[in-house]
Amino acid sequence: MPDAVVIGAGPNGLVAANLLADAGWTVEVLEEQNEPGGAVRSDRGVHPDYVNDLFSSFYPLAAASPVLSALRLYEQGLVWSHAPRVLAHPLTDGRCALLERDTADTAAGLEAFGAGDGAAWQALCGVWDRVGSDLVDAMFTPFPPLRATARLAARLRGAGGLRLARTMLLPVRRLGDEEFRGEAGRLLLAGNALHADLAPEAAGSGGFGWLMSMLGQTCGFPVPAGGAQSLTAALVRRLQRSGGLLRCGERVVGIVVRSGRAVAVRTAIGETVPARRAVLADVSVPALYGRLVDSRYLPGPLLADLRRFQWDFATFKVDWALDGPVPWTAEGAATAGTVHLADGMDELTRFAAQIAMGQVPDRPFVLFGQMTTADATRSPAGTESAWAYTHVPHGIRGDAGEDGITGAWDPREQEMMANRVEAQVERFAPGFRSGIRARRILAPPTLEAMNANLHGGALNGGTTAVHQQLVFRPLPGLGRPETPVEGLYLASAGAHPGGGVHGAPGANAARAALRRRAPSGLLSRTQRALATPFVNARPEKAG
Repeated sequence: MPDAVVIGAGPNGLVAANLLADAGWTVEVLEEQNEPGGAVRSDRGVHPDYVNDLFSSFYPLAAASPVLSALRLYEQGLVWSHAPRVLAHPLTDGRCALLERDTADTAAGLEAFGAGDGAAWQALCGVWDRVGSDLVDAMFTPFPPLRATARLAARLRGAGGLRLARTMLLPVRRLGDEEFRGEAGRLLLAGNALHADLAPEAAGSGGFGWLMSMLGQTCGFPVPAGGAQSLTAALVRRLQRSGGLLRCGERVVGIVVRSGRAVAVRTAIGETVPARRAVLADVSVPALYGRLVDSRYLPGPLLADLRRFQWDFATFKVDWALDGPVPWTAEGAATAGTVHLADGMDELTRFAAQIAMGQVPDRPFVLFGQMTTADATRSPAGTESAWAYTHVPHGIRGDAGEDGITGAWDPREQEMMANRVEAQVERFAPGFRSGIRARRILAPPTLEAMNANLHGGALNGGTTAVHQQLVFRPLPGLGRPETPVEGLYLASAGAHPGGGVHGAPGANAARAALRRRAPSGLLSRTQRALATPFVNARPEKAG
């Protein structure tokens, strides 16, 4: 009988399993899909000569994560690779906002858009230099992060703490207006805010946009050399070398509760897998509380709150094998790993407003990844492995475009939406379509079928909006990994601090399980491993 059963072999489940194994627990991980990784997987399904990431690709949060740093995954063969430039936001007039690897270079580029904008960027970076490490520590530890918050408060005392709190709550449109004269700085912040489901006018979008921009400036937007699966493979190798067991193709359909305690899980083939000490669930919040745990073991208020749970935006993704580089009109975009495609702030607002109204956007905001630019191993020399994703509503009430997309996502609607994404790319890179050797379409139901946690392709385990963060994530009063069932812990992106590949929800769940059941001396190795600087300064591959 294992000490712990972990449901799901996504990054959070694998991080949790590794930490439990480090503490001497026997661990068994059950994964529904036929391969591990969750939303961190890659394949050659578009073209045999091209590696394409199925879901996530760029990992600034992983680079910043003290959790992943402590696991020393470079010892398992993980190598990070960077594009020459972090991020580009081109405009149709040929200008381009650029997030460079060097702060001074980023500032110089922004200065060309508005006098004083370079200094404004360096001032934002200066704030990050003072508080970034404590802010990351607070974000990646269980709520409430008492020690990290105390250090952060001491650092901010008398140095503008209230101003920073205001900045973190500002809508990103307002933050951009206050900080920059030109459009480039505003677009860097706003485009990064829309990596989550935060409209430019949403409270807190300024803080999220600043956080992602500063992580990009500090750590870059690195990718695992060889594909996203390399990160998963390193986690799996580490777990197996520590004695952990991974079983794929095993769908868990229920959690066995006796006397108020989780004691086992049941699989789809009727097997009962017991757990001596804990069950950790790297599954979505609705799946855990709405399917895996019988409602009689859950308090009524929780079930009522569950009906109010909000997903983040649905996602539509296209992968390509390209014959050559993307023909960007803006030269600077050619050397960036990540490219944001929207012609100005108003187009971002229009896109978010259409989603809020339940409409499929007619000019979608596109996040575009140039994977061979970031990692030369992804495709033959002179070619590009690329992808793009955009967001759509979960419940579609209309189409802002002329195609009449209804959300049925049949082959016809998938082709129409993919063509719409490509048309948006063509606005900034005329001739893009002529270079397509092969493409793959991943519509919202396809993404969910490949990873049950991604409801409709929702990537963050629930909305990033302030009403579902901190003490409200995933539900009011459940801001920690513990659940109402003893011995059961939520270890997915649905838990604080939320989505992104950083391992914090899994680590928080593992630490909670160890605190609850382990002898007093058993935590020392894990605690020492997690007490590391927030920047993961490990061997990397030049972009």
